[in-house]
Amino acid sequence: MVQPKNTNDVIEQQLFKLMRRSNAIHVTTASGEVELERSSYGILCLLADEGPQRLGAIAGAFHLDPSTVTRQAQTVVRLGLAEKAPDPDDRRATVLSLTKIGRESIAAVRTFRRQALDLLLGDWSGTELETFAALLGKFNGTIDRWESGALPPEISEHPLGKPGS
Repeated sequence: MVQPKNTNDVIEQQLFKLMRRSNAIHVTTASGEVELERSSYGILCLLADEGPQRLGAIAGAFHLDPSTVTRQAQTVVRLGLAEKAPDPDDRRATVLSLTKIGRESIAAVRTFRRQALDLLLGDWSGTELETFAALLGKFNGTIDRWESGALPPEISEHPLGKPGS
């Protein structure tokens, strides 16, 4: 006998489906000569949105180990999408910034992805789109607070564990 589902059961299932499908969509976002992996896409978006970044700041933004970001940064540098330079404020540190082809590539991929969303969500009303965007933002804000340890102890001490574990 199938148990009736509560709202959190449905949310958990739908989040799983969203993660699986967003990964599938991302694989098909090749644009022009450059095909971007998910990790490269995230770094390039951060650089496009916030400008040049130290590798430690990128690691912090994505809650990743600095060694992971170092490997991912090597990939975008090898592809010619970003370049490393000494930080002008601290010559011991490295700053990653977009190259011209990196700016063009990320703009093209974002345009492609947003056009795909326009097609997929074309029959949604403006109100539905605004509500969905607001609720996704709220959900991501909750995850950000969880990752920073800013949620109540009964949440952060749950057997689910700490972020990334």
